[in-house]
Amino acid sequence: MHLLTISEISKQFNISTRTLRYYEEIGLIQSIKKEDYAYRTYEEETILRLQQILILRKLRIPLKQIALILKNENTAAIIDTFQKNLAEVDEEITALSTIRSIIDTFITRLKENIHQDIKLNLLDDTALLEAMDALTLQRKLNDPKAADLQSAVKQLNRLTDRDVRIIYLPPCTVATAHYIGPDPENNAWNMLKDFVQKAKLAQIYPAARCFGFNHPNPGILENGLYGYEFQVSIPEDLEVPAPLIKKQIKGGLYAAYAILMDEIDGIGWNRLLTGWLKDHPVWKDNMNPSGETMYGLLEEHLNLFGFLPDPEAFGFSSDQSPAGYLQQVDLLLPVQAKK
Repeated sequence: MHLLTISEISKQFNISTRTLRYYEEIGLIQSIKKEDYAYRTYEEETILRLQQILILRKLRIPLKQIALILKNENTAAIIDTFQKNLAEVDEEITALSTIRSIIDTFITRLKENIHQDIKLNLLDDTALLEAMDALTLQRKLNDPKAADLQSAVKQLNRLTDRDVRIIYLPPCTVATAHYIGPDPENNAWNMLKDFVQKAKLAQIYPAARCFGFNHPNPGILENGLYGYEFQVSIPEDLEVPAPLIKKQIKGGLYAAYAILMDEIDGIGWNRLLTGWLKDHPVWKDNMNPSGETMYGLLEEHLNLFGFLPDPEAFGFSSDQSPAGYLQQVDLLLPVQAKK
């Protein structure tokens, strides 16, 4: 049986190792641990399953529904799942078509009166008001014109200022957990989680925030390993036991974009860095030049205390992860205003 390593899968399908581990955490795929081998490996059946997951994600099928599709052998049930998603897409198309029609009407009427000094009064047009009241758009969607799926996905991934918040991160004291080696995110997270629970941070500092970043980035070390560092904000006088370290972070202005956990890598960062920041009229990046600490980019893991207890505390069965399909992350990009 030919097995591929997690790094080989990552390169072959252009998907991060973190996303692969996340898919495993929520039960979508399974890996095989070989004796005396630190890395996860995957068999052919899992690779085929992963290909199906990636295609379904490009079709904008939510992970929870993907799990049902892959588990279900009942064709009728699978068709029903697809039809529900198709109905949502139809609603968006109908709403966008209505918006397009209204804007086109505005343009036509203004062209007809282009040589007259008039003021546009939307409230005078009863028909337009009724049409706008009937809109059923539930979430923003850019209408893809190309038939090719990749082009459609790229178009849908574009961000506007309505998707991105500009926030100020105040200076704060943090406890940091840093790990370099196989599976650095999970190892660093387990170190941090142990500290948070033993320090009873939820009781003594409920305003705590949790940040993470590559340290160092993949590709810097010659052995192919990389690291990850988690930081949790703490009271300034709180003792931090080894191997964790107490640090001060200076904070500053950030562009924040909230996503689900499975979008954290290629999809999420690409949307923010190229789909929003590139050619922005007001903001430019304020990243540091070192890839050692991910250029100053941060990943804020939201609802820290909500995902620490046992699954049963949140109504999940013991084989489900409460982080699962609900885990959200703020991608934080340091920015500064252009002159």
